[in-house]
Amino acid sequence: MPVIRFVREQRDVECYPGENLREVALREGIELYGLKGRLGNCGGCGQCITCFVEVVEGGADNALTEQTSVELLKLKRRPQTWRLACQALVQKSVMVLTRPQVGLGDREGELSRARSLPLPEGPTAWPEPPAAPEDGESGASETSPEAAGAPSTTSDEGGVLPADGR
Repeated sequence: MPVIRFVREQRDVECYPGENLREVALREGIELYGLKGRLGNCGGCGQCITCFVEVVEGGADNALTEQTSVELLKLKRRPQTWRLACQALVQKSVMVLTRPQVGLGDREGELSRARSLPLPEGPTAWPEPPAAPEDGESGASETSPEAAGAPSTTSDEGGVLPADGR
């Protein structure tokens, strides 16, 4: 899987090819936003421009998808290496600096440390789903909880919840 190296946080995170950079960062607890972004971000639509990241030179060429029309419009006065995490899809392993507008104490030292560690290439495709068991092979029971006599409840939306209520 591609690896995203978050330089400020000193963390490497695996993701699937084509995953949204913002979603991966938030899922992994990476802080993308400053105070303004925490108080009022657009939820990934590219309108608030608070999820800036800088693609670190030497990280990987073409590791993220091309800039979207939203990015081209919103980032026209920003450095060429900046991207909106909500608009970028990860294709290959990449190094990024979150919140580049804030600055980094020992920027050059941190960047050279991140560049010195090898960045795994990772596969560039989703893994193949497991093969379905052949007829006659014993596998997991396909009996529903209702058929097995387990009680079920109805959710507020009218659907049926599993017996454990989750």
